[in-house]
Amino acid sequence: MLNRLLLLFFLSTAISSCNKENWFCGDCIEFNYDGAERQYLIHVPENLPENAPLVFALHGYTGYAKHVDAALNLNELADANGFVVCYPQGSLDNSSTPHWNARLELSDTDDIGFLSALAIALQSEYSLDPARTFTSGISNGGFMSYALVAEAPQVFKAAASIIGTMSGYTWENRNIIQTAPILQVSGTNDNIVPSDGTMNTDGGWGGAPDIQTVMDFWIDLNNCTSTDTVTVSDITTAYIHSDSSNGNQVWYYEVEGMGHEVPNGGTKGFKSGELIWQFFSQY
Repeated sequence: MLNRLLLLFFLSTAISSCNKENWFCGDCIEFNYDGAERQYLIHVPENLPENAPLVFALHGYTGYAKHVDAALNLNELADANGFVVCYPQGSLDNSSTPHWNARLELSDTDDIGFLSALAIALQSEYSLDPARTFTSGISNGGFMSYALVAEAPQVFKAAASIIGTMSGYTWENRNIIQTAPILQVSGTNDNIVPSDGTMNTDGGWGGAPDIQTVMDFWIDLNNCTSTDTVTVSDITTAYIHSDSSNGNQVWYYEVEGMGHEVPNGGTKGFKSGELIWQFFSQY
């Protein structure tokens, strides 16, 4: 039952799957971490300025690095705005499915260590700004992004979660978390990562409360003192929490009636990749 549920978990995202034997993607660059060869794709704009930002974009469960740009269009945004985009590839979990181990129970993979080490290596290789390294992700990638700012705040300075949330472990250990800017996008009809916090705890996925309570945690942690409510479209409302002592903001985009999908214009009123960069570009 669990494997069936997890297969459904992210098949409805915009990230399509490939045959498992091709999960690594032939064009990926190899990166050795802890004795294992991990993979990633990278997009570096021409004439990149020194001290440019670095944005990680993480695929969903069952997903592949080579499909993320099709969902988020970050390469074009990077060319226009002068930042580097890294698309790491998740390893196979215990059921041979690509995943990110956001403190889940699906594997023993150290993805916090891998992604942190990769970010530091890329900062050095491309003369990037260590203070402007950000993580974004779709679904399981959103879970992982929360885990990264929770446990590697010295590397990842802000997180954007598109239809993800905090894992049970990350929520239960929130007392260790430092302040960080947060962007969350959720649909009210998402039955894969329900915004009401009723996600099954099997595998360690569920355990966090409803998204509003998660947002309240980050709002309080960052000491945001003002809220602007913005009507983005007929079905999308943005809650912009700001005026914090550290300059951090918490953005929550709630899309009425949306299921487990990546918003990309139309009636939603915004494109996820553009929103991710709009948010990160403030820092």
